[in-house]
Amino acid sequence: MNYLVRAVSCMFLVVSLFSAPAFADADLSVVNINTADATTLATVLSGVGESKAKAIIIYRQTHGEFKAAEELTEVKGIGLKLVKQNQDRIQL
Repeated sequence: MNYLVRAVSCMFLVVSLFSAPAFADADLSVVNINTADATTLATVLSGVGESKAKAIIIYRQTHGEFKAAEELTEVKGIGLKLVKQNQDRIQL
């Protein structure tokens, strides 16, 4: 009986450890690309650092608000793959 309790406890621990990353993405942060500052863009968007975040801000100031997330591909260094990777995080 004691063996069974330990076995179940170990299995629970293993399942908890491996499922934690899956649940971490369930609470994704979201960012409005038309209003966010560079630090927020770099923090929330995967694959976007300070340099790309600043380029987003400059593009936005020059061309006005983004009408669609795919318009981010007009920013130097940002491709469609990056936009698709972040589609659940981007708001307009």
